Amino acid sequence: MNLKVRFTICFVLCVRFLWAQNASIILLDSGKNTSLRGLSVVNNKVVWCSGSNGTVAKSINGGKSFTWLSVNGFEKRDFRDIEAFDAQTALIMAVGEPAVILKTKDGGRVWEKVFVDSRKGMFLDAMSFDKNGHGVLVGDPIGGYMFQAHTKDFGDSWMASTACSVAKGEAFFASSGTNIQYQVKNRIPYTWVSGGSQSRIFVGGKYYSLPMAMGKESTGANSIAVRKKRLVIVGGDFANDQRRDSNCVLVKLRKDIKSYFPKTAPWGYRSCVIYYRKNKLFSCGTSGVDVSNDAGNTWQNISTQSFHVMQKAKKGNAVFMAGSKGRIALMNL
Repeated sequence: MNLKVRFTICFVLCVRFLWAQNASIILLDSGKNTSLRGLSVVNNKVVWCSGSNGTVAKSINGGKSFTWLSVNGFEKRDFRDIEAFDAQTALIMAVGEPAVILKTKDGGRVWEKVFVDSRKGMFLDAMSFDKNGHGVLVGDPIGGYMFQAHTKDFGDSWMASTACSVAKGEAFFASSGTNIQYQVKNRIPYTWVSGGSQSRIFVGGKYYSLPMAMGKESTGANSIAVRKKRLVIVGGDFANDQRRDSNCVLVKLRKDIKSYFPKTAPWGYRSCVIYYRKNKLFSCGTSGVDVSNDAGNTWQNISTQSFHVMQKAKKGNAVFMAGSKGRIALMNL
């Protein structure tokens, strides 16, 4: 290997290392009596969060200030996921019995019910939309079959259905609202992952086992990030959030799927993973925040701060995070 090639390799490695070390987290708000697991970032300015105790937070100035809302009549409910379309329009999902989705069209002043299901055992987990208003949500199994609902009008109306059967003890985590992803470009409407007694990925009507931690209520896949035919899945064991084995799987979609472990795993249980750019990803969980610069093959820890969810702006490059005690933060890149 000549001197020029060696220098180039060293330079690239140093840049990657310094980029990971210099990425920092700016705390924007905290101290509220809510655990935030829902997060939707419309652009670099408009950010919506949702959480326990009927709480919704919104910023229209990039996180410089947040307006905190308590949804009337839902003060004791847990909003685990949120989908915002602009500064005025958003959906929030109350997870347990009865399962409810509310929509606002006036910035959060008034919320109207657009979906209600009072069946015993109902528990909604996550929802995902494309830019044209087509959406899907996934819920825990009812009668041995996973629950789904679909919308074509930005959540104004929903059509409920039961999808494939699941194993006893298999379910879907509502840890960050990111265990299902809409992906129209791949001609596969959506992909989702499960955990519990089994950990599986469901793609195009078929399902495949994942080599992730499984067998307990606290184990399995929690979140999926999709870029073309490359998928990055994170999870682990939230009851043992320092555990690093079997907490991340990389998947390539072909006629079948090929899954493999990264060379260096994230630094503990992770409830959320997102693509930032082509090969750059972030992941977060109760034991910290990690970054990967090589499509998820190696991960570097950049913080031990606890967060449940993170999202990149749909139109923009800002990355926001949210977690327990009303903690909201911005990734300083």
